[in-house]
Amino acid sequence: MQVSFKMLSIGTVLLFGVSVAAAGAPTATIDTGPIVGTTTSFPSSSTTVNKFLGVPFGTVPKRFMPAEIPEPWTELRNTTSASAACIQQFRYPEDYRNLFLNLLNTPAPEESEDCLNLNVYAPATRAPDNGRAVMFWIFGGGLFSGHGSYPVYDGSHLASYEDVIVVTPNYRTNIFGFPNAPSQKRNLGFMDQRLALDWVQRNIASFGGDPKKVTIFGESAGSLSVDALITGYPGNSTPPFRAAIMQSGQLSYHSTSNPGPPGLPYPDKPAWDGIIRGLNCTNNTIEESFECVQNAPASLIKDISEKQELLFMPVADNDTFVSDLTPRRRAKNIARVPLLIGTNQDEGSLVGGLFYTNLTTYLNTTFGSQLTPKLLADIDRVYPMGSAQFPTVREVISAIEGDTSMLCGTALVAQDTATSGLLTWRYLYNATFPSTFFLPNIGVYHTSEISMVFSTYPIPAQYGTVNATATPQQFVLSNLMRAAWARFAKDPTAGPGWTAVGSGKDYLDSEPDRDVAVLSKEGISVKRQKDVDERCAVWKDVLKG
Repeated sequence: MQVSFKMLSIGTVLLFGVSVAAAGAPTATIDTGPIVGTTTSFPSSSTTVNKFLGVPFGTVPKRFMPAEIPEPWTELRNTTSASAACIQQFRYPEDYRNLFLNLLNTPAPEESEDCLNLNVYAPATRAPDNGRAVMFWIFGGGLFSGHGSYPVYDGSHLASYEDVIVVTPNYRTNIFGFPNAPSQKRNLGFMDQRLALDWVQRNIASFGGDPKKVTIFGESAGSLSVDALITGYPGNSTPPFRAAIMQSGQLSYHSTSNPGPPGLPYPDKPAWDGIIRGLNCTNNTIEESFECVQNAPASLIKDISEKQELLFMPVADNDTFVSDLTPRRRAKNIARVPLLIGTNQDEGSLVGGLFYTNLTTYLNTTFGSQLTPKLLADIDRVYPMGSAQFPTVREVISAIEGDTSMLCGTALVAQDTATSGLLTWRYLYNATFPSTFFLPNIGVYHTSEISMVFSTYPIPAQYGTVNATATPQQFVLSNLMRAAWARFAKDPTAGPGWTAVGSGKDYLDSEPDRDVAVLSKEGISVKRQKDVDERCAVWKDVLKG
């Protein structure tokens, strides 16, 4: 990619690459028309970043229908600020709602059904002739909330310091993305992600990127989405990505009693029924009820969904979400791409540890009929309440929640992937810093690694932090993690910098088969999988693939 510093008139249409408009702002021409962005820079980096924010990749979708490529435009389009997020849903009970409003929706974005846009962060320097690696971020939020312009997901540091291009798209969530209506069994949110990936294939060269060097990465529901993409492309296909990173989430293994959000009861009735009752769309045929919901005000649908605590989840369509993820992975019938996968030390502290004070209630709610006398005895043995490791019920619930919803399933996916012949690297994030605490006693909580990868710490004071000053250790560890993620994206076969799962090789002076990287205040060390996963044997009959 050649960056031109000629002063061009604002109406100039560019044929290739990125140039600079009259005001010194970067411009680019994509297949739907010319766009103008903005720039950012950092005192410690010589590389300015070109930012194109709110770039449309899909039409304003008709509700509950797939989006299409936007109509072309001819005038220079302003992409200097983030566009609207898709409609968010934050379910009650109130404690749960307030937690996720604080964690995922502060500051609150504008919301609209006209939301299929993405952000591009690209180094302003000339790209190599073979193009830069591209990191395609899929945000989390339980598939009920989230947006690609959340400040923690700003890709500027990755672009400036690691010489990669970062793309952060929106996609539809909750009922607007996963309605599971009787007449329309579609995962529109997953379809939006694929449409954004298609946009990258068609257009990323205009920003200096190579469409053959795309790494998809995501956290929580974004990591579930990565798993859906990996398993949705057969082994003999050519997917629109060459590597994948899964942070704290997978679709392949879960408790059969409760496949919904961690720690909360899974609804026993379809959420769609709750919507049509709430909107008084019941005295109609299936098709008429669908049209009734299609035409209702979005704000009313959002209000009913939240107050009735309705949960809209993906449906197995054997396209965007296959029903046999684990058999496909073991049969090598998935996208044949290297994988970096991992979890945080205290994944269960946000949900399991905050909303339950009674262990029996938590276990019955979460595991139901799977809670056999043998399992109860194993839980008492492996999670001994009153011990130094588990002094109170809170620590027990948090550990069980983290193990069953994150750690053990991740271990199984990593092992299945490596056994199928794909290069696999694994990590465990285990560091806490004052600047990223927003609640006391939550440890290395779910989502806490994101700002370290993006180097967007410390979390600003308006997000609820008490101390917004980063420590030197935080700075060093973030640099290590950011570089490791980017190193993997640039050369997925070489990996992030430690030994691959099952390689039998040693890392530095450690013993062979220490292949889980522990990312801590001390830097990067390695542990054996069996030591990291020592409690997972308890759950082998609960987690089904």
